[in-house]
Parts: sequence; structure tokens; C-alpha cells
Amino acid sequence: MKLLIIARPFVFHGGVERATAGLVGALVEHGYDVHLLSPRGQAPMRGVIMHTLSLPPLPSAARVLALAMGARRAVARGSWDLVQSHERTLRQDVYRAGEGCHRAYLASEAHPRARGLYHRIVLALERRVFSDTPRIVAIAEAGRREIEALYGVASDRVAVVYNGVDLERFHPANRARYRGAARAEAGIPADAYTVLFVGSGFARKGLATTIDAFAAFSDRGSRLVVLGKGDAREYGALASRLGVGERVVWLGARDDPERWYAAADIVLLPSRYEPFGNVHLEALASGLPVVASTRAGGSEVIAEGINGAVVSPTDARAIASALEGFRERRVADVTAAARRSAEPYTHAAQVNGFAQVYAQVARARCDIS
Repeated sequence: MKLLIIARPFVFHGGVERATAGLVGALVEHGYDVHLLSPRGQAPMRGVIMHTLSLPPLPSAARVLALAMGARRAVARGSWDLVQSHERTLRQDVYRAGEGCHRAYLASEAHPRARGLYHRIVLALERRVFSDTPRIVAIAEAGRREIEALYGVASDRVAVVYNGVDLERFHPANRARYRGAARAEAGIPADAYTVLFVGSGFARKGLATTIDAFAAFSDRGSRLVVLGKGDAREYGALASRLGVGERVVWLGARDDPERWYAAADIVLLPSRYEPFGNVHLEALASGLPVVASTRAGGSEVIAEGINGAVVSPTDARAIASALEGFRERRVADVTAAARRSAEPYTHAAQVNGFAQVYAQVARARCDIS
């Protein structure tokens, strides 16, 4: 099958980027003839034929529209068995809703903003995508329900295909390999119980609530490690006001997250809006319990009290209570439970899920013809 995937560049391997790279690589391994249409900046991938979408420097509102229009022209010029878009574009057979619904994201904000030109364009494109694309792929059941409810998409057009995770890169064995050196690099005492927050876009990911909960955590020798891209000034000030500033480690954006999972004891991610969040799978695969948000699709892989906890993203007390509970758990038991829960979520399983969607598209074309 000659498959065209439309996606923004994933050259810096954050969670979303790792998820896309893993899927594309697995499609190649499974024999698909994979072509990737992406704006400038995408690094080459083994076995993938690259097509560059040239976009001039534009403001964000114009750029998102230019991406959609440019992708439509590029699709029309080629000959593809199937077109799959990871962006809000205008001519595809399958749309992977990896970002969920922009409409739901805006509604989730603590202080809803005025819908300026950029948001109006994104919402208009989103309506068109969900109306016209033959098959929609959500990355969690919560996303499927959201798409059906907000946009009236028929259930037979929406499938759920969970993300995959690299079970070799993210593994409990990394603790012996990286833990000591990573902690030394970050100035974390060897015996300090360490909470890890991973995510770029600190407001949406719930960093303020994370700091509130950490301040309420009874272990005064513990550390909070913040990994991700964003302006940390207001959050650093919050930590200082709450008396925990000296126990928060700010690492910024990193391309070696496996080392920091190895250095940590638990992952905390109280997102206000999160279609899935590959951090959930990476942490579990690394043997760490995850305190997840009720508003995150990743909560669907959490078994309460076994491999993590699911809490309201605004309830700092509940989060602190979850930290207390796992602080007392036997590490070996939690590690084993976390790892087991991640093991079904391979990139091979993800490809199998997409293969079923591709077959549905092919059958629908046969019915039409």
C-alpha cells in the first residue's frame, strides 16, 4: 500500500513526536510504502520517502490555513492508495485526531480566552475535517466520545487506536543504568523520593496544581523534577511562595526522558486537557506509577491504586494523597504492575489497529464503485 502521511515535523522528540516517529517507523517495518508530507525541518527517516511542503513565513493564523491548502494541492498532484493526516487538512481518507478537539481544549481552559482569528480558523478546519473525512481515528475512548458528541460524527466512522511505546527504550532496567548519574546531574540525593512532571505547555499540563500538591506532600526530603518546554517564571515563584522552591529541579526540554523516568519514583500529570499523553505509557513502561487526570485519555490505562491513580486536575489534596499512598507501597510490586500495564501498547499493535481502519476505507470504496 502506498501510504501518504501528512504531519508537522517531529525532529525534537517530545512525547507527541516520539509517538509519531514510532508509528511511522512501525508502518515501514510492516511493509507499507510510506511517504511523509511535512513542512521544512523534518529529519529523514529510514525507509520513508520525504515530500517537503514549502510554506512561507507567516503568522500562526495564516500558517495553519496555508498548511491545509498546501497539503490539499500536494495530495491532488500525487497518486496514493490512502492518505492519512495528523493535521487539520482538507483532503484525506483517515484523520488521526492526536490533538483531540480544539473546541474541547478551549472549553477546558481555566480562564477561557476570546476566540481570535487563529482559533476561529482552527475551529473551522476542525468542523470540515470531522464532517468530510471518511474515517476518524481517536487515540482514546474519551476522544472518540468527545468527537461524536461535539461534532455529531457517526460511531461507525470513528475508531480508537491507542498509541504505542518503545518498550526497549523505556524499561525498568534503566533504573540501574541511569538513576545514579541522572540524580547526581540534577543534584537529587540518592534517597530522596522523586516526583516527575513531564510536559510542555505548563498551564494545560497542570504544573500549578502539581506544585500545590507537592507542597502538601508530607515528605519534606522529596524532590519535584520538571521536564518540558515553557516559561517557568510564574511556577518558580509559586514554588517559592509555597516553601518548596529549593526542592524543585527545572530541567527544561530534554531529548533523554528515559534517564529521568529512571531517576524518578512516580510521575504526576494533572492535565486540564490531554487526548492521551504518551508520557503515561513511557512512565508505565519504565516501571513508574502515574497519577493521571480525569481529563486525560491516558487515564484509561491506569488501574486505581495498582499502577497509579486518577484524580481531578484541580484537586491538589487528592493528588497529594495519591503521592502519600504510593510513597508507602513496595517498589517491586508497583514496578511490576506498571510495566505489565504498558506491555500491550506496542507500535505493532498500533499498526494493526490502523490496518483495520485502512481495510474499512478500502471496503467503502468498493461499495461506492
